Amino acid sequence: MNLSNKITMSRLILAFVFMGFLFVDGFIFKIIALVTFSIASLTDLLDGWLARKRNEITDLGKLLDPIADKVLVLAAFLAFVEMNLIWAWMVIIIIIREFLITGLRILAMTKGKVLEAEMAGKHKTVSQMVTVFFILIVLILKDVGARYNFWTASIENAVNYGITVLMFITVTLTVTSGFSYLWRNRQIVRTL
Repeated sequence: MNLSNKITMSRLILAFVFMGFLFVDGFIFKIIALVTFSIASLTDLLDGWLARKRNEITDLGKLLDPIADKVLVLAAFLAFVEMNLIWAWMVIIIIIREFLITGLRILAMTKGKVLEAEMAGKHKTVSQMVTVFFILIVLILKDVGARYNFWTASIENAVNYGITVLMFITVTLTVTSGFSYLWRNRQIVRTL
């Protein structure tokens, strides 16, 4: 396994470390969770850059990279459902899309084809990351605000509205990128 793929695998481990810190009370642990998520997100940039620079692009890397992205983001969204910050039905839609696309990629690999991510999928990933970062920052501010008495009901309502808007954007991009991906690869879908 080359260095790029090892970095990709580290993102899977960091997803669980991130969740561990996220569920510990106190804003310090939320900050550590944010830092862990940030490091995991940066590994996504680093592994691809290294693979291209060192000419180590592999089929395994093309498959592992999006799976590691999905595990990281879905870990965050599932944690937010558990914390009653987002609706479960939104995460279910995201999970269904990710399973369909990953299944299609695996099917294509059995036929000797590697399906790479497309631009709509990258936009979807960016929207998911922005939403996760926003919610993590909100959690930190909420803990600090509760400690220093500046978190009010109006702030809570505004933040909840912002989270809802970001989640609707994320779900919309997730669904549209999924349909786009299925359409672009419809010849493989027809073989099912």
